[in-house]
Amino acid sequence: MITIKKSPTADTRTCDFSQVTKEILLESSKQHIADVELGLRYFKHLIEKAIENHDFDKLTGIDWFHSDFKTGFKETGWWDNHRKVNRHHLSMADGVPDDVNLIDVLDYITDCVMAGMARAGNDKFYPIEIKLEVLQKAFDNTASLLKKQIVVEE
Repeated sequence: MITIKKSPTADTRTCDFSQVTKEILLESSKQHIADVELGLRYFKHLIEKAIENHDFDKLTGIDWFHSDFKTGFKETGWWDNHRKVNRHHLSMADGVPDDVNLIDVLDYITDCVMAGMARAGNDKFYPIEIKLEVLQKAFDNTASLLKKQIVVEE
């Protein structure tokens, strides 16, 4: 959990700004900057988890992966499962988790760019696409994910 203190004096929408001194505004600003740092560190932690988990089933299920790979993916059991157990195949309906978030979007972008560049290079790199509804859902879910981590002290 992320614990932050109530800070009503750093925004003209939440205080009587005519009563806020420069010193109070400075302290409120420092507090806000520290709060944002905590939130970004939380996202950093989630990105680190995504790094650790990316395509884990290519290693733990290498026999199944290789078996389907050798058929040119005419056999798709591994691939169908891969989209279920990984969160970053966002261009396919069954690859989008209900709680998709912007960490998943970053994982998807990184996966596509790294694979595309390594496998095909600049000339044959295919465009990355994501439905706007998926992106909006990821945005909303990411905000909710962060909100659920925050406790505001009086």
